[in-house]
Amino acid sequence: MERVHRRIAVVVAVVLATAAFLSFAAIRHGYFDLEVYYGAVNYWAHDGGQIYDWLKPNSKYGYTYPPFAALTMLPMAFVSWPVAIVFSCAAAVVTTGLLLWWLFDPVARREGWTRWFAFAIAACLVAAFEPLRETFSFGQVNTLLLFLVAADLLWLVGRGHRAAGVGIGLATAIKLTPGIFILYLLVTRRWWAALTASATATGATLLAAAVAPDASRQFWTEMLWNTDRIGSLSFVSNQSLRGVVARLDPVHPSTVLWLALVLATLVVWAWRVRDADVRSGLALTGVVGCLVSPVTWVHHLVWLLPALILLFDRALAARDRRLLGFAVFAYGMLISRFVWIWERGSPGVSGFVGSNMYVWLSIALLVLLPIPDRRGEPPLSDWSSAGADQQRIVRA
Repeated sequence: MERVHRRIAVVVAVVLATAAFLSFAAIRHGYFDLEVYYGAVNYWAHDGGQIYDWLKPNSKYGYTYPPFAALTMLPMAFVSWPVAIVFSCAAAVVTTGLLLWWLFDPVARREGWTRWFAFAIAACLVAAFEPLRETFSFGQVNTLLLFLVAADLLWLVGRGHRAAGVGIGLATAIKLTPGIFILYLLVTRRWWAALTASATATGATLLAAAVAPDASRQFWTEMLWNTDRIGSLSFVSNQSLRGVVARLDPVHPSTVLWLALVLATLVVWAWRVRDADVRSGLALTGVVGCLVSPVTWVHHLVWLLPALILLFDRALAARDRRLLGFAVFAYGMLISRFVWIWERGSPGVSGFVGSNMYVWLSIALLVLLPIPDRRGEPPLSDWSSAGADQQRIVRA
């Protein structure tokens, strides 16, 4: 009983420390993106306008997601603004909690930790993660998309289920960037799951076209190519390879250089994931998606969360202090708002290095994350059998 009381006291202390940190470090964006979703679907549903014609008052920002995403958000047009905020926050909490449980529970079981205690500490650490707190504050959909993809990979693809690929397909129809996971299914020779994901994304897109043909035509012919609605590519929040190239020359960023970097990154990723287990596939593909996307705002970096958790997991399993040190350093950087030091510009070598810090961390995760050696194993092993896999760690 005394041990339980000590653990409760530790959890309370960590919760208070996290709350204090968030009160200092978290920037309140007033649910800016959620307000865009809310205003656009209300304009569409109640005012008879086209969803892509609506702009947030006193700004140039409007709805940028595919029409199927607008269909999934349509219920917001029939609730009040406070209810929409509550729903957005609750959805982010639930999806993040489930994802954390799926990825961290194998660590707790292997290490013999009390599960409620380990989960409580991990939840506090994740709450301080800058991309996650930005997702909350903007009212973004990142955790919902990550949840769909992770549920698909961990529970369907990893077990060879007939419905494997459905979650990835839905996520891709809502926002195009999760489509990188269809490429992952192809690289890992999961043909049926890739076909299912592609068919699901196509079916959802055609459904939206049938319901809202004008909006669909406008998105695929105009809005998809209009980068002015999303902000400057050279802005420090764009922590992708495209952002790095744009900050080298904000006026005339080199498309050729960007494409060369994307191609090299995809080659490294394909080599690393081709025989990886599904947890590693989820982690590495989330990282590469952030790197190769033309725009990866800081809140999009929630896709790095599986890689950070697996890095910590495998550093513990291998009892590797250097790997654990890198995990602590990467986490520390990703809660610190470090890149915002250069929000007004990044002159000189130090500015170039510092303003792109999250990109360098993403590259390091892509290259250094250890993956279990699955040579000789069944092609679709159970993702949760972490105990045996961790004993076959292969260093990058």
